Amino acid sequence: MTDGLTRLLLIGLDAASPALLAQWGRDGTMPNLGALIDRGVSGETRGIEGFYVGSTWPSLYTGLNPARHGVHYLVQIVPGTYELRWKPGAAFVDGTPFWRVMSDAGCRVAVLDVPLTRLESELNGVQTVEWGSHDSLYRFQSSPPDLVTELLTRHGAHPTASGCDAERKTARDYADFVEALVRGIATKATWTRELLARGGWDLFTQVFSELHCVGHQCWHIHNTEHPAFDASLAVELGDPMRTVYQAVDRALGDLLGAAGNARVVVFSSHGMSHRFGAQFLLADILVRLGVTAPPRPDATAVVARVARSAAAVVWRRLPHALRRPLGVVRERARARSVAPPAPSIPADAPLSLCFPLNNGLAVGGIRLNLVGREPYGRLHVGSEAREFCDRLERDLLEIRDDRNGGPLIARVLRTADHFHGPHHDELPDLLVEWNDEVATGSTAIGSGAGAVVRASSPKIGMIEGANDYGRSGEHRPGGWFVATGPGIVPGTLAPVSVLDLAPTFARMLGLNMPGCDGSVIPALCHDSPA
Repeated sequence: MTDGLTRLLLIGLDAASPALLAQWGRDGTMPNLGALIDRGVSGETRGIEGFYVGSTWPSLYTGLNPARHGVHYLVQIVPGTYELRWKPGAAFVDGTPFWRVMSDAGCRVAVLDVPLTRLESELNGVQTVEWGSHDSLYRFQSSPPDLVTELLTRHGAHPTASGCDAERKTARDYADFVEALVRGIATKATWTRELLARGGWDLFTQVFSELHCVGHQCWHIHNTEHPAFDASLAVELGDPMRTVYQAVDRALGDLLGAAGNARVVVFSSHGMSHRFGAQFLLADILVRLGVTAPPRPDATAVVARVARSAAAVVWRRLPHALRRPLGVVRERARARSVAPPAPSIPADAPLSLCFPLNNGLAVGGIRLNLVGREPYGRLHVGSEAREFCDRLERDLLEIRDDRNGGPLIARVLRTADHFHGPHHDELPDLLVEWNDEVATGSTAIGSGAGAVVRASSPKIGMIEGANDYGRSGEHRPGGWFVATGPGIVPGTLAPVSVLDLAPTFARMLGLNMPGCDGSVIPALCHDSPA
């Protein structure tokens, strides 16, 4: 139990680049982070093999691998069917977050804006969900419920509450976006300080997802080697990545000043770098290889997608003076909205030997059409399925990228070799890890340079496609952390698993999380009460 002071302060930097954090922390660009590095222990984290996006946060806060907590992406297959479902419905994550363990042990906790989380019931403390998150699954909610009204009345909705994905062309478009992120960071820091000042927290955690947004949208302005890099745009804007990272560093300084002598861990959940790969070609590649039957047209899905895009355009064109008062009403309405309809599998699955599954843009998923598991299975479990996977892996690795002559695909992983648990059958059977040596552009960014990918092999011939998704940055599996406080000896650690963070945070308050796939990091837990 707390003695009136904050004991453990966790600050998450959602999808921040470990390389930039280390560089800018050391060279003075982020002085508050640099001071933590100088007096703390730091290191890198290894991500979840083959799962860079949907699984990262659930794995981080439960300490469980995807086959145990059941999440690999926001849209997943319903076992025993060829249907996809919106995963954040129902229970979502099958596992116990570290803050639940702390709360049940009598600790007073504040859990603010942790991505991909549901609102907990009867938590000993406060929780907010999605005031300013990159992924809006549940809309802005809080416990206690009146905290929503308090925060919206005092501070309004997040300036980018409509989401960060949008079509941006001009310097003004990007300047407005970056300015909104910076205002969002400052506002989040203000109300976080207010809650922190109420005192008596055993655990206080806040996550800044603005870094996630700027990484996806502005990597091509930061990175001069990106195919969409525009020197004139960079001159006019400066480096949006640096601007947003510095804003988070200022917020970090404010929160550290308000936290007193707390133990502090600042961590990046997973990384960010240039967009890469050709996920938009995976379904066509499998059809060319003769293992997947092409999909049937779905006119309903097309109409729904157009309607959502039109609504987003209208909102973005509203003046800021109208967005603020309407934002409160809009957020409350969205909080009551139902989950979006799940897409269909991009194949005629019953007629296929295998078919693609959503698993993010960096690593594609493939599911086998197995006899006894799927309604119309065509591959028998055992030697037939293994031999099929061997052939398919060889065929995929044989595909060359016309842009540099190298392999289009870096690795093909089999989830059964890496993950075990009750939810294994909800995961893809194969994971297609795209080669990240060449940055992929987008038709929606700049002149569209680098958006077209051509690939070839003896079995698929020449195949090409264009990336139409307007992101220039994409995830990497590795994260980063720095920790300071009583009993923590300065230095640098060898990489640890992201699965190690949850049991470590619990142990820092003298608690255990039995059954985790991760292990306690000893260097962060010296002098912890038993």
